[in-house]
Amino acid sequence: MSGTAAPGPIRLVNLTLGYDRRPAVHHLDGEIPPGAALAVCGPNGAGKSTLLKALAGLLAPLGGHIARDGATARDVAYLPQLLDVDRSFPINVRDFVAMGAMRRLGLFRRLDAAERARTGMALDRVGMTGMEDRPIETLSGGQMQRALFARLIVQDQRVILLDEPFGAIDEATTDDLLALIAQWRAEGRTVVAVLHELDLARRAFPQTLLLAREPIAWCETHKALCADNLGRARAMSEAYDRAARECLRDEEAPHVH
Repeated sequence: MSGTAAPGPIRLVNLTLGYDRRPAVHHLDGEIPPGAALAVCGPNGAGKSTLLKALAGLLAPLGGHIARDGATARDVAYLPQLLDVDRSFPINVRDFVAMGAMRRLGLFRRLDAAERARTGMALDRVGMTGMEDRPIETLSGGQMQRALFARLIVQDQRVILLDEPFGAIDEATTDDLLALIAQWRAEGRTVVAVLHELDLARRAFPQTLLLAREPIAWCETHKALCADNLGRARAMSEAYDRAARECLRDEEAPHVH
């Protein structure tokens, strides 16, 4: 990767997110500084993936906003959950990874020798050299995740969003991908990852947002993931009312005089 510097901070201002105006994340305020490595943890259904989609520009807020100093959603590389990737599409590993260049270059620009070399270096970096011609449908879970990380390398963006990057992969792949994240941190890139593996959050991410539809803690990882906070997150998730009314838009909310 080129080592492009990270943009300014990403600020979440009274951010509320959801679907069909049903809230999934409530009134979140905070700042992700440039070069941060932030884990987003919490129980199932806590709104973690919803937040990542909003940071990627794939979901509009129900309320509040996301402020990006010196950057836009186009400066983001987003890795979805492995289960969300359509592996039936007839494409080989080389072309799948090379698709990472499209966001930088546009859909209709042909890949030149430099971009082809970038693809080859990315495959080598994730240990996929020699597998370029394999259809992606033949890859194991760990191999597919390596290919997805190679595509992120080719994208070469300043902000990297990872949705459950270590789910259902082997230990060797996890270690290799953690090393790549450490390299991104050394380059000053901003990395935000949704994690269920609290041990990996403690191991590789200095800051953690513990989320249970509402923020429980946003601070140093060892403090955010203390027993008291984890207990509060579980209790809030279990108490969530799925029949709650939809969120009011700002202009619909009653005014207090």
